[in-house]
Amino acid sequence: MDQGERTRQRILDRAVDVASRHGLAGLTIGSLARDLDLSKSGLFAHFGSKTDLQVQVLEEAIERFRRQVVVPMLRAPRGEPRVRELFERWLAWGAESGMPGGCVLTAAAIELDDQPGAPREVLAVALAEWIDTIKQVARIGVEEGAFRADLDAGQFSYDLYAIFLAYHLMHRMIRDPAAETHARRSFEGLLEAAAA
Repeated sequence: MDQGERTRQRILDRAVDVASRHGLAGLTIGSLARDLDLSKSGLFAHFGSKTDLQVQVLEEAIERFRRQVVVPMLRAPRGEPRVRELFERWLAWGAESGMPGGCVLTAAAIELDDQPGAPREVLAVALAEWIDTIKQVARIGVEEGAFRADLDAGQFSYDLYAIFLAYHLMHRMIRDPAAETHARRSFEGLLEAAAA
């Protein structure tokens, strides 16, 4: 990695931190330049606009999610073990993502839901791909005999995503000490309902 790539990654890492605490709207070229002791023009050399910066922050967060959740989950044995690995990796994501203010992707989904433009498009595609991945993991569970043959993979992915959104809210916003316990119980109930 050359000096320019290292500088770009340094900027991106700081931008992800800021976005996790203050949202994508809280990212500014000027404040990042001050934080990193760079000139605005130097920062613009890496990110030509605030929109470009927001897109690249989302892409960085998506790549971290793939590395820390998706890739390890896909290494787990097919069927229920893979679903359990998905759950455990996703639950650990908040603590292991390196985002001090919580998941940029979850926050951005709310922030961008009615904001047309490139950041929303990038995030919508990534979320749709993740939901499709959950559906596929559920379908594989059916193929492996772990889940009942008539399992609705779309409903399964919806219910699992709902567990994580509730966990995020209860854990991050409400600071409910029982959030993880409730998430785990909900997950076990989902598996029980899906079982062959």
